[in-house]
Amino acid sequence: MKTEELSLVNKINDLDHKNTLLSTNLDLDYVETLIRERFLFGKEGETIYIIKNNEN
Repeated sequence: MKTEELSLVNKINDLDHKNTLLSTNLDLDYVETLIRERFLFGKEGETIYIIKNNEN
């Protein structure tokens, strides 16, 4: 039970941090990272690696 609670708290903190990066003071580096991950967008000659996390 404590492990699940700790995991949920960590996820909430992570989402809260991501939300602040997308709020009034927009972090363009973070937005670029989101675009690259979501749409597999990269620069010419750039290699993109997809690392899957099996926590879910």
